[in-house]
Amino acid sequence: MFKKRTIGTVAGLVAAALVLAGCADSGSSGDDASGDKPYVALVSKGFQHQFWQAVKAGAEQAAEEFDVEITFEGPDTEADVDQQIQMLQTALDKNPAAIGFAALDSQAAGPLLQQAKDSSIPVIAFDSGVDSDIPVTTAATDNLAAAAEAAKHMADAIDHTGKVALVVHDQTSVTGQERRDGFVQYMEENEPDIEIVDIQYGGGDQAKSADLAKAIIAANPDLKGIYGSNEGSAIGVVQAVKELGIDPATLAVVGFDSGKAQMDAIRDGLMIGAITQNPVGIGYETVKAAVEAIDGKDLPKTIDTGFYWYDSTNIDDDEIQAVLYE
Repeated sequence: MFKKRTIGTVAGLVAAALVLAGCADSGSSGDDASGDKPYVALVSKGFQHQFWQAVKAGAEQAAEEFDVEITFEGPDTEADVDQQIQMLQTALDKNPAAIGFAALDSQAAGPLLQQAKDSSIPVIAFDSGVDSDIPVTTAATDNLAAAAEAAKHMADAIDHTGKVALVVHDQTSVTGQERRDGFVQYMEENEPDIEIVDIQYGGGDQAKSADLAKAIIAANPDLKGIYGSNEGSAIGVVQAVKELGIDPATLAVVGFDSGKAQMDAIRDGLMIGAITQNPVGIGYETVKAAVEAIDGKDLPKTIDTGFYWYDSTNIDDDEIQAVLYE
């Protein structure tokens, strides 16, 4: 059994776009804009995870379909706020028809978002919402609901009792906050016998997240579960479990996002399961919304791009395979 939230508009595009994901550039920026097509600049949160390559693939699919030109770039790591802000400034300097932005730090981006508004450049927030009323819409996973789903499966795995901890990618982005808060709120409201003993922030870096997980485990030898809030966080936790030689049957690990390492961990029994987003759909819907904003169309406040729970029982199902990214 698994939770599904998805939108029909991207269903037929997932398989084709994932082919593009495999060919996506691993560098930190896209090609410069040129030509007479409307230009949409996309600034993501990074390039270090396969997730962003899948988002890029969806954006490229939409760009081809709607006949617009895009660039897609992101900082070297999801801790490089200053680099992302510089990329946003560079994008604005090119005077695009619209901007897609996935904020690492909503507050830090505020002045440049105001600059975009003053220049009548519509801003589409994607993946991570922006703490501002400037974006005309946000194309993203319902991270509160998705994190609650992760918490539900964690609770089931530890028989609804015991100590758990979180390794979260950051506390400055909306995704970091919501993937933390959705998990915590679910436990507080539904699981009185589960205690959250620690929340640490590893910047989505596998090595740092592994070190944090080791420290949490050392301080709580009776810990029963750890939740990693993105690909890097989750794989860091798995790495800690492996390095410490812990029997995975005694410590439940729940992740978020996909990628080959998490898929392997689930198949190997090191992780009980994870939430996968619809990254291709996020990229596609961001560009589609940008085109509609350029055309002056009204947009909803949010575009829910969906999520799924996957584990060893459904990881090879066609519906799940279509939204997993390696």
